[in-house]
Amino acid sequence: MSHAQYDIAIIGGGPAGLSAAVQASKLGADVVLLDEQASPGGQIYRSIEQQSQQHSELLGPDYQYGKLLVQHFRQSATQYLPESRVWSINDKREIGFTNPHGTHVIATKNIIIASGAMERPVPFVGWTLPGVMNAGAGQVLFKAHNVLPSEDVVLAGSGPLLLLLAWQYLRAGVKIQALLDMTPMSNHFRAIKHLPRALLTHRYLRKGLSYEWALKRAGIKTVRNVSELRAVGDRKLETLEFIVKGQKRQLNTQHLLVHFGVIPVNQLSQVAGCQHHWNDSQQCWRPDADKWGQSSLPGIYISGDGADIAGGKSAEYAGNIAAIHSLCSLGILDQSQRDNLAQPYQKTLHDDRRVRPFLEAYFRLPSTMLAVNDEQTIVCRCEEVTAGQIRQAVQSGHTDNNQVKCLTRCGMGPCQGRQCSPAVGHIVAFTSGKDVEQSGFYRARPPVNTLSLQELASLYPEEQE
Repeated sequence: MSHAQYDIAIIGGGPAGLSAAVQASKLGADVVLLDEQASPGGQIYRSIEQQSQQHSELLGPDYQYGKLLVQHFRQSATQYLPESRVWSINDKREIGFTNPHGTHVIATKNIIIASGAMERPVPFVGWTLPGVMNAGAGQVLFKAHNVLPSEDVVLAGSGPLLLLLAWQYLRAGVKIQALLDMTPMSNHFRAIKHLPRALLTHRYLRKGLSYEWALKRAGIKTVRNVSELRAVGDRKLETLEFIVKGQKRQLNTQHLLVHFGVIPVNQLSQVAGCQHHWNDSQQCWRPDADKWGQSSLPGIYISGDGADIAGGKSAEYAGNIAAIHSLCSLGILDQSQRDNLAQPYQKTLHDDRRVRPFLEAYFRLPSTMLAVNDEQTIVCRCEEVTAGQIRQAVQSGHTDNNQVKCLTRCGMGPCQGRQCSPAVGHIVAFTSGKDVEQSGFYRARPPVNTLSLQELASLYPEEQE
């Protein structure tokens, strides 16, 4: 497979990647899709093919919809390479990856990066204690393995996924002790100006309200306007401490699931050399991409939540649009055909995104939370670098993320900064008095995923002794 060439290589098997693959192969392109998971679906439709009807129903109709999308993908002519970890992309559109069959490099005329989103890592006191995990991780365990907490849980944070997981847990019989909503009350006023436009896509608002109503009917306690969350315990989570209306409160629990929104997974677009910009509305770095998904580099497209956080349906529409324009650039379609095919997807994408300004304003996180107040809180789990050490580096005159990384080793561990880069950017900006955009982001270099020397050497068998 080394150095094989395709018309289009798609990275990621979620809604954007699957829809792009179906569209491109249907129109005659030679397509390959690489995905880290063992089966298609991405995070949102994880393990959809393996689930029983009963289990799928517990996860809700949005999850069940993924089965149809995966079926269409399976019926397409796309070459599918599961369990493939992409560790390099360059501006020549060469992709390095490793899978159970070895280590490979393929060349392709166009690349569509559909790497999706990840949960925003927000360090807080005690977030490294056993018993504390991300809500998304809890959802993965439920979807892929039907693993549920055996004891009561507390959910805390801000964002739609928190409500969805609480609703799914409720239907599965999990005992939810409380839901701690850390959305600031001031956000209600921030979001109200966007409400009229959001009402045009009222199905999203209606869905959120239905989750809240179901939790209320079940007697689940929701505590709003929570701040200063702390996980406390001796070697494992025992107690939660937090502030509500200026008063300190406590809950005893051994299981805390937290969520603070999602951000694009953009390591691949960074290592390829695509330009990125700071998006203040979504509080994250996003790759530059036009309405077709075309990045700043010719032939490299970025689609779905990896380009713009907008949810599963929007990602599906964006995947179709990127595939159609990619085929036009290859001469498989002319511009008139491109425009006619893309128009319905562009319209539905525009309509679907009308709720986003409201959601982004409503769930906006305060800078004090993102900048990690407690000096002893570990920010970089891999290298065990604390917020205090990062602030000390900034106060010594290092006001760039990469300078802080060099001085403290924050971001040099196995995750290569995925779990600390956002927090470091906010700490550097908050401490130096600059904008987050000025503090920058970690420079990405290949390999962006773990790659052993043996795997690397296998690319050049003729040079082995």
